[in-house]
Amino acid sequence: MSLYKRGSVWWIRFTTPTGERIRCSSGTADKAHAKELYDKLKAESWRVSSLAEKPKYSWDDAGYKWLMETQHKATHEEDKRKLRWLQQYLRGKELGSITRDTVAEIGRIKAQASSPPTANRYLALIRAILRKATYEWEWIDRAPKVTLYREAKRRVRWITPVQAQALLSELPLHLREMAVFALATGLRETNLVELAWSQVDLERGTAWIYGDKAKGREDIHVSLSDAAIAVLRRQLGKHPDRVFTYRNKPVGWANTRAWQKALKRAGLKDFRWHDLRHTWASWHVQNGTPLYDLQEMGGWKSEKMVRRYAHLAPANLAKHAQVVGRLLEGTNLAQSTNAKGVTLNVTP
Repeated sequence: MSLYKRGSVWWIRFTTPTGERIRCSSGTADKAHAKELYDKLKAESWRVSSLAEKPKYSWDDAGYKWLMETQHKATHEEDKRKLRWLQQYLRGKELGSITRDTVAEIGRIKAQASSPPTANRYLALIRAILRKATYEWEWIDRAPKVTLYREAKRRVRWITPVQAQALLSELPLHLREMAVFALATGLRETNLVELAWSQVDLERGTAWIYGDKAKGREDIHVSLSDAAIAVLRRQLGKHPDRVFTYRNKPVGWANTRAWQKALKRAGLKDFRWHDLRHTWASWHVQNGTPLYDLQEMGGWKSEKMVRRYAHLAPANLAKHAQVVGRLLEGTNLAQSTNAKGVTLNVTP
């Protein structure tokens, strides 16, 4: 038997019937418990090699492998946070024992504690991991069906320039500068808060977000308006690395108590910091910026995300409708006859 100590912990070492060398920590200083784990691992390796059985993996194994394989994801830290919460319900469970009812109960608990949309984010992670374990890792034969809650269509909350001015007048100086820059560029909160001087070229009037910090994982080029450049010039000299600061230190986040209090004083309800990005996009569409250009400017990978703002440009679409109207002018198609034989001119 190959049990040996490293410090106070017993370690396991043996060779499987297929010649694979296994070396791992037992996680315990109790020799009896370590021997029990050793016997279990040896017996499992024999069944796998001799009886062609699949080894039994736990949720913990799957969660760890998922995190190792998805370190490149923009949501990696968020996945870690979700997995920590899920551990209270799935810790130590064999993947094959996780049923549809098990997952549904976890979703119900999370939906009651927060909201169905939030629960969906956790359910989607469980589903993704179980599908990986089935189709890619081949750890289990079948993944249980995971049903998500129905969600209302994602909202587009924006404010008018007058409302924006009211909000800006209530914000403390450091948040006001950040809000103006958000309205001028449409940058997401994280990208704005973490903006460094190395990402800015004031002479060329540009800034950029590197792909590893962008939600779409691709570099974003930011064309700076005069308003955005003015904000940046006012930040010069406050910090050697970061653009936005508070009391000479880089800001950590924008959605603070001061932000919430300013919203109340400005009379704005149901308005988040991210809605400044919605407002930027809405103002662009209302003033004729094509959706394709907006998609490039905002760093959206999907056209579907940008089409949420299409309904805000009826006046701009109306001028396109007149194109066909002008073609009809002076043709027989532009006239129609009613039931009494009276000719009606149907051109605009």
